[in-house]
Amino acid sequence: MTKVKLALLILNAVWLLTVSEVSYGRHAAIIIDADNGNVLHEVEATQSWYPASLTKLMTLYMTFDALKAGQIHLYDSMTASSHASQQPNSKLGLRRGEHITVEDAILAIITRSANDASVVLAEHLGGTEQNFAANMTEKAHSLSMYNSHFMNATGLPNNWQVSTPRDLAVLAWKAQRNFPEYYHYFAAHSFNFKGTELRGINKFTANYPGAEGMKTGFTCGSGFNLIGAAHQNGKRLIGVVMGGMTSKERYQLMMQKMDTGFASLNSADPARNITTMATGSAGSPPYQLDCGNRGAMHAAVATSSPNRSYRKVSSRAAYKAPAKTVSRTQTSIQPASKNKALAKSIAQAKSPTKPVPAAKSKNFHKDKAGVKAKVAHKATAPVG
Repeated sequence: MTKVKLALLILNAVWLLTVSEVSYGRHAAIIIDADNGNVLHEVEATQSWYPASLTKLMTLYMTFDALKAGQIHLYDSMTASSHASQQPNSKLGLRRGEHITVEDAILAIITRSANDASVVLAEHLGGTEQNFAANMTEKAHSLSMYNSHFMNATGLPNNWQVSTPRDLAVLAWKAQRNFPEYYHYFAAHSFNFKGTELRGINKFTANYPGAEGMKTGFTCGSGFNLIGAAHQNGKRLIGVVMGGMTSKERYQLMMQKMDTGFASLNSADPARNITTMATGSAGSPPYQLDCGNRGAMHAAVATSSPNRSYRKVSSRAAYKAPAKTVSRTQTSIQPASKNKALAKSIAQAKSPTKPVPAAKSKNFHKDKAGVKAKVAHKATAPVG
């Protein structure tokens, strides 16, 4: 009888492990070796998906590019416009005419996923957020992110704003390799703004052994997204998870996939590389969660003004859609002659060194233990 009970206990444990592995809903993901781009794991990695605040990694890439070129400097002061101040949460709460430095905007995006800081940077670099988004798409395609299109700097819902796990892994990889002098910002757990320490929201950065940070994202359309980078035993991985059904699930998925990736590095197939993955049709992105108003997501692209603000809502509240919504293939977009930046953004098509330590700003903090900080994630914001 004892042997029977023991056998049943073992079978039950195996069953629980199996259930925990397959009980996750549909998601898309990829894990790569950051040293060479080898693909260690992927699930629908070339499937189109709404990026939500993972978009902000491209906003940061554009910022780092401008810093490296000397076009802007970390301590340049930028002024918040009315459009920037009207962005919904997550945000710093910048008022029209208020000033913020480039460095503080970078830290606000990484630690707090601040929409207003993202728009301030976009307008500072591109004149308007719309022009900046067109430049984001152009830059993405130059990086071989052929299935990515950007319509804003924040990741707020827009029918035409799409990417794939593969494309976003390429972006994270290029950010890591091309900007080692700025890469350390991603590890920030908090930063000081107006005398207040603002804690970060990324639990992966706070809790995973060897985590180097990156970016979270959430909308009803995208589900819970995450880009993560980590190093262990002299090896570095980059991961992307898109479509978690809960915030907890995205972190669990990333940590499980990272653990498996580090364990399987020695058996990786060099023929499976992110640079040689097929980048054909990515299909249409799924609408992942049963919340919000998916009609409003499709209507967002039809707004006539790039400075039109979004309604402030919680993550589970519905965006108010205009009377006429539009579909992905039938949109009321302005003619190119009237809106060249928007036409450029939509019409665009396919056409190494390791990070090194850099002098860190005194304005942000990493947890002394590296991974021990406990950070409360707030899922009430539209993106983050």
